[in-house]
Amino acid sequence: FWRRLAAPPSNCWERQKVAGVRGYREDLAYVHDAGFRDYALNAGPGLLRILRRHQVADGLIVDLGCGSGRWAAELTRSGYDVIGVDQSPSMIQLARRIAPEGQFRVGSLLSIKLPQCDAITSIGECLNYCFDASNSRNALRRLFHRVYQALRAGGVFVFDIAELGRLPKQMPRQSWFEGRDWAVLVSVSGDRKQHLLRRKIVCYRNMLRLYRTRDLLDDLARFGFKTRAIKGYGRFRFPAGIGGIVAIKP
Repeated sequence: FWRRLAAPPSNCWERQKVAGVRGYREDLAYVHDAGFRDYALNAGPGLLRILRRHQVADGLIVDLGCGSGRWAAELTRSGYDVIGVDQSPSMIQLARRIAPEGQFRVGSLLSIKLPQCDAITSIGECLNYCFDASNSRNALRRLFHRVYQALRAGGVFVFDIAELGRLPKQMPRQSWFEGRDWAVLVSVSGDRKQHLLRRKIVCYRNMLRLYRTRDLLDDLARFGFKTRAIKGYGRFRFPAGIGGIVAIKP
């Protein structure tokens, strides 16, 4: 990923190396939720206090860049109605499972139609992302105008942005994060003069369930197959830890 930062938001762009990738796809959406959900969970209590301090104790909240729906779930548990917006279909799929009482839409936060509502939130530096190539300082100004028009009197707009402080003092900097069935390698570099942060992310998913060859031979035999174990395909031999089976229906 490449991300241009704003302080406050300026012209920004972000693209992914894979052509046609729009937002987070399935594996990265999973890793984002599994490994980094704490941002939304830790922010939740304070965000709720901000809403209530400004007399938004119920009503409709629109969450721009809702991700996997962790904040939306906090809102619905607290009695609010929620519409979440994210450009990643994979994130929206997670959000619908994590916050089933919310409503979720796939779309750009810069262009999606905003309903009349009591508050609008955007947490996790979503306004910096430019999966929507039209993102710019002017695009954010237009968004701010639309937000103002959508909010009821007394409504609240609360969000966070990535500033120049997100750039590490020493670059490049590499970090490794891992969980039970995932890992990511993140390399960060950038250009302070251009307000540019370059973040390259390599995502790993561990999705293999291990089996014993003899167990699967027994399973196949129960259905009537004649089976044999093999150690390779012809001259190609399996690497260590790999088994093969040929099953024939008589």
